[in-house]
Amino acid sequence: METQKFSYDNSIVRAFLYATLVFGLIGFTFGLTAALMLFYPELPEFFFGTDDTTIKSLASGNIQGLINTHGAFGFGRIRMLHTNTVIFAFVCNIVYTGIYYSLQRLLKTRMYSDTLSWLHFWTWQFMIVATFVTFFMGINTSKEYAEHEWPIDILIAFSWIIFGINMFLTISKRRVRHLYVAIWFYIGTWIAVAMLHIFNNLEVPLSFTGWKSYSAYAGVKDAIVQWWYGHNAVAFVLTTPVLGLMYYFLPKAADRPVFSYKLSIIHFWSLIFVYIWAGPHHLQYTALPAWAQAVGTGFSIMLIAPSWGGMLNGLLTLRGAWDKVRENPILKFFVVAVTCYGMATFEGPLLATKNINKIGHFTDWVIGHVHLGALGWNGFMAFGVIYYLVPIMWRTKLWSVKLANWHFWLGTLGIIFYAVPMYISGFTQGLMWKQFNPDGTLLWKNWLDTVTAIIPYFKMRFVGGLFYISGSILMIVNVIATVRKGSFQKEVPAEAPALANISKNRKEGEGTHLWLERTPVLLGILSFITISIGSSIEIIPTLSLKKSVPTISAVKPYSPLELEGRDIYIREGCNACHSQMVRPFRDEITRFNGKNGQYSKAGEFVYDRPFLWGSKRTGPDLHREGGKNPSSWHYKHMYNPRSTSAGSIMPRYPWLIATDLDRTKMVDKMKLMKNVFDVPYSKAEIDSADKWANNQSAKIVKDIFSEANDLKQAYAKRPQGELEKKEIVALISYLQRLGTDIKTTEIKTASNN
Repeated sequence: METQKFSYDNSIVRAFLYATLVFGLIGFTFGLTAALMLFYPELPEFFFGTDDTTIKSLASGNIQGLINTHGAFGFGRIRMLHTNTVIFAFVCNIVYTGIYYSLQRLLKTRMYSDTLSWLHFWTWQFMIVATFVTFFMGINTSKEYAEHEWPIDILIAFSWIIFGINMFLTISKRRVRHLYVAIWFYIGTWIAVAMLHIFNNLEVPLSFTGWKSYSAYAGVKDAIVQWWYGHNAVAFVLTTPVLGLMYYFLPKAADRPVFSYKLSIIHFWSLIFVYIWAGPHHLQYTALPAWAQAVGTGFSIMLIAPSWGGMLNGLLTLRGAWDKVRENPILKFFVVAVTCYGMATFEGPLLATKNINKIGHFTDWVIGHVHLGALGWNGFMAFGVIYYLVPIMWRTKLWSVKLANWHFWLGTLGIIFYAVPMYISGFTQGLMWKQFNPDGTLLWKNWLDTVTAIIPYFKMRFVGGLFYISGSILMIVNVIATVRKGSFQKEVPAEAPALANISKNRKEGEGTHLWLERTPVLLGILSFITISIGSSIEIIPTLSLKKSVPTISAVKPYSPLELEGRDIYIREGCNACHSQMVRPFRDEITRFNGKNGQYSKAGEFVYDRPFLWGSKRTGPDLHREGGKNPSSWHYKHMYNPRSTSAGSIMPRYPWLIATDLDRTKMVDKMKLMKNVFDVPYSKAEIDSADKWANNQSAKIVKDIFSEANDLKQAYAKRPQGELEKKEIVALISYLQRLGTDIKTTEIKTASNN
């Protein structure tokens, strides 16, 4: 057969590689900043100014500079910027780098369309920049790993579809008949992420000229859809595509074939089938239906088998090549990456079991677990791929192997100094929260006792972050020096015989999977079905059956002022540190009961779009916050948390006190809730929304002045009615509402559940 000449496109690979380096450093910097703020919450005051004479500041001695930031540098927003930059900008860009490089070579063809490749690149990078701008401005949905508002969600979907079209059309013009295992993972990833992103981010915009939207799901339903997405964002963004990279780059770097073809088959199909079921393990002991929690636990435990099958397949590929690991920094990164993958995928199922989850959930143990995967598995795989590609693409040797080894050891120390302190911190938190005195009272009544006990571990975690980012900087120096001494090859000439046309029917004696590997359409369809089974069984019953969410007659919709306050709470990222889910444990009911003495019920969240159960308790749970503290306490706490709670690590929010509440869309929000989501607001309530809000804000201000004479005197010199207009009053109205619908031990529901 005639040999065809063509060329591989390295330019698009280079572009994604550069984006990985730039955004990786930015993402690590955001993470380091967030880690610093957890033991030095005065960081924004240091840069922008403060009225606290005990704190050094680079700015003048007043709080106006911090007020002028309008919260852009608050912890809640920095945390969102960190997680999204690392996931969407660092990991996704290195995945695209590896896919665009390996796909062409595995299929012996150039990408189908250079135009589509570059359209994908620029739309994805524009999405990242738009995310930075909107998150700094407080424009977000609060849904973990999916905080983007609706226009950016559409842009993500568009870019992902462009990528998929280009990938599948490239597969269709391949010159290699059978698809290699890495490509199976690329296909499964694309299908799963498209499904997850679209269904989780179904939302209704307040208007098509603004950013604000509300989730199509509420309460328990929103929770299960979000963690179906959230857990599988870890599965199909941070795991399966990186496994595809492992199956290509690790054998290449080791110059060894993959250990087991059969194990690859088992690994792929079992992983994409089992992983999709495990999302509910993030919601153990919550208001989620018990059957869904049980399913999440069962499949999480099963997940150990395929995950470790993949880990062993990776490590055993190095059989006979371990002498190379001593000398080759690329293999060092890959070995530690695969090992961290194995550790994280063993630990995750353990945390999903009910006995361990009751201690570990909401603690820093989960943070340590996540970062073992992120820093070790994702980060080290990315570094290994970069060190592999740069010398090849620039046709030279790596500028400094010694510097790469320094990077490896600094990165490894960073992982250890990050994960181990977080494990200790998590164990400490989980145990301190649950300890009782002999008389039945909590041993550690004050939440701050559990916070101050873990501050040393926060500092050690910060040191780990410094090690990790220092190694990354050495890598960037090494890459720049290598690029400068090398010569980049944009077009790589190649040749291969064209693929002969043969029947797509299975041949006699041809293995089933071998046949599947040469029929990508069928492979894709079966992947979709495999992924959809668990999704359908978990999601559809929860969304369609009213009995899964019993209605509580006492639970009423939010007032217009409370609705505005909730949106401010979301804007500031408060749910990053505070949960709103009192689990049915004696210690949590005792600690968080307020005046009600109730754990959280599913029917309490029917008007919550989105749900705000949270996944971490840096501060206490707030679901029973209403009436627990006076309104003046909330005012002072938001202005300076350390004035009400000595030793608090919560940042300050003075802009809430200085900024007028924008009520221009308040009525529109109520109309949307009524017309689209059937929230039972009457026409009279909507028509009198401003009066309703005025009366409620006046009552809150009256309470503040009666409780705090110093505030009454301070506002006596200001225009009458000034405080009633501020954002702080709306936020207080929301906080004072939380949990107050349930006041008795007997809960009447509209169903028999």
